[in-house]
Amino acid sequence: MKKSDFNYDLPDELIAQQPLAERSASRLLCLDGSSDAIDDRQFTDLLALLNADDLLVLNNTKVIPARLFGHKQSGGKVEILIERVLNDREVLAHMRSSKSPKPGAIISLDAGFQCELLGREDDLFHLRFLGEQTLEEILEAVGHMPLPPYIDRADNENDQSRYQTVFAEQSGAVAAPTAGLHFDDAMMAKIKAKGVQIAFVTLHVASGTFRPVKVDNLAEHIMHKEFFDVPSNTVHAVQSTKAKGGRVIAIGTTAVRSLESASQSGELQASCGDTNLFITPGYTFKTVDAMVTNFHLPESTLLMLVSAFSGYERIKKVYQHAIAEKYRFFSYGDAMFLQRFKA
Repeated sequence: MKKSDFNYDLPDELIAQQPLAERSASRLLCLDGSSDAIDDRQFTDLLALLNADDLLVLNNTKVIPARLFGHKQSGGKVEILIERVLNDREVLAHMRSSKSPKPGAIISLDAGFQCELLGREDDLFHLRFLGEQTLEEILEAVGHMPLPPYIDRADNENDQSRYQTVFAEQSGAVAAPTAGLHFDDAMMAKIKAKGVQIAFVTLHVASGTFRPVKVDNLAEHIMHKEFFDVPSNTVHAVQSTKAKGGRVIAIGTTAVRSLESASQSGELQASCGDTNLFITPGYTFKTVDAMVTNFHLPESTLLMLVSAFSGYERIKKVYQHAIAEKYRFFSYGDAMFLQRFKA
């Protein structure tokens, strides 16, 4: 298939710029797994769609305040977006400035912090933070939440909590696993009380999740790498669920990619490392039976993934319906409940 097959027109007013007052107050579009039936619901209705034998798999990554502002020794302004943390002092990052600094350059950040440019790795800059403070301490002091490029405003104090899931635990993401943003503590408690099992994976979402596919031939696209971890207890939970006839329901495309990356041998195995798994129509899913996800950007790898999961033509109709019904799109938008398409 071609990149252009995944384009669609979205009115700007449907791009959610702010989160709703309550996490679980969003809408939920449901697509049946064996028909084209579309049902408009509220996110809290997800509880009624779950069975006691089901397993929810959530991504427990934690978004770091990865956007920094500073200036070069010449006085020119610099904006840094951390892409990947290498250790407690070094990162790979995107850098925006009028002229790229050279290796050895010192960049002054807010509150007197500094970092040194060590070199470049492709389009990323290798930075080392100076002084006694750790990277975590520096980001906590002067870092900003890395809101996606389609949110046309500066981050604010509310984003520090709302662009973070309530179950975030493992620091390292520079974008939120947005399907998880709809869950609040009350909803999590109700899910557990129903007997639904919960397990976690970690995938540190990178800014490449927003990077457009530049080639029209999808076979030529090189997927960005992201760190993921599927622990053995999650593998055991999946195996137990399958044995009981329950469904493995991934919360978000990041949970889907984690589970499917760990299933490339044909069965799910505990795995930890980098994944650049690119899922497009024609892919055979090995572990995931259903998923909750937000609406995705036109021509994005995530739209291609959900099209592979639920069928290209069916997802096309879903997006047309969502636009007509004025669903809210992208990170702070509404959600979908998708079952794996069974022809």
